[in-house]
Amino acid sequence: MAKFECNWCGKCCASFGEFIKIERQLTSRDYYCRYGITNELFLVHVQPEFADDIDEEFTAADPKDPGIAKKGCIFSRKNPDGKGFACAIYDTRPGICRDFKCYRMLIHHPPTGELRGKVIGINELRTHDEILDAIWKEKIAHIPHPINTAHPGGAVQTHGHDTHILAHLNDVRHADDKDWVNNVVEVLAANGYHGDPVE
Repeated sequence: MAKFECNWCGKCCASFGEFIKIERQLTSRDYYCRYGITNELFLVHVQPEFADDIDEEFTAADPKDPGIAKKGCIFSRKNPDGKGFACAIYDTRPGICRDFKCYRMLIHHPPTGELRGKVIGINELRTHDEILDAIWKEKIAHIPHPINTAHPGGAVQTHGHDTHILAHLNDVRHADDKDWVNNVVEVLAANGYHGDPVE
């Protein structure tokens, strides 16, 4: 299995983060927050380099004014050490953030070992490889996935999220999903590709 590696893109923070709300500030670095979709209440501790900015932003915010609502997570900040975004509460981030992986399978071309695609969400392929794209559309995309078959009419948008976020919110990594993953890996292998599920 492949190990998930974050590239600091911040997309998960923009999607999940919009539902993270500070309920109460305890100190300049400690806050009680709630994740609106699961109703999880959690305590966070802000890393020192971000404390002043977040304290200032939280203090200045008027919770009754919807016009000032920040898109994404208040704890998502420009990465001071380089590209992308950093999490100001990384060590105390909630379970929804800890468990999230924005791709669930890497697809390689065995002779070269070159990465040819990523599977995200429930069963969406991101690739520039036209042959892999055709194999996916013809032989894999129609394989029933438990989250689609468990809900009449297929997967639907929830809270405005696409199936990428929906997959995570519905915890698609249950026993039935393993069968789907195994089927995909077998089809890929039969067509000269290696599917590497992400742990």
